[in-house]
Amino acid sequence: MLVLPKGIRHIPGLLARDDQEALLADIRQVVADSPLFTPVMPRSGQPMSVRMTNCGSLGWVTDKERGYRYQPTHPFTNRPWPAIPDRLLKLWEDYSGCDLAPEACLVNYYGPEAKMGLHQDRDEKELSAPVLSISLGDACLFRVGGLRREERTVSFRLESGDLVLIGGESRLAFHGVDRIYPGTSALLKAPGRINLTLRRVNPSSV
Repeated sequence: MLVLPKGIRHIPGLLARDDQEALLADIRQVVADSPLFTPVMPRSGQPMSVRMTNCGSLGWVTDKERGYRYQPTHPFTNRPWPAIPDRLLKLWEDYSGCDLAPEACLVNYYGPEAKMGLHQDRDEKELSAPVLSISLGDACLFRVGGLRREERTVSFRLESGDLVLIGGESRLAFHGVDRIYPGTSALLKAPGRINLTLRRVNPSSV
């Protein structure tokens, strides 16, 4: 039996197929307004293997010159991000255990060969709020560890419609995506996976 670190919660199959399709339609509207772009690493300018966009009052971006940050506008269109869809806000309300509303939702698109190395979500000022993640499309192998990169990790498969919460004492746990399993879902028009990550960025006083 897989034992996850305390503060990590996996709810498999939370969203039925109809709910996944409805949420995907919402995300397609977000992407139509704020197109996907390829983020690059600070300093090196090395492109990441995912493409991304955001919705909410803030969006997470990264570039060679200014690094990781949240900002209120798309880095290429310079327009404000679209609002977070109501379906995602309801999931946050029902499962986050947090009274503060999310300010950002990252939309990451993983192609069949995309990965995400072990990292911490630590660019937020409000670390008492969890990170809530929803998977759509092809399955992936998700890995999560401890608060130091060298700590032991555990891996488990995420399917379309799964929810993951990263919070509590594991809020700054290292985590990543080791691989995509192409062809395991027919939800998207092409092989790949969409990950939606809801975050609260600022304390309530901001």
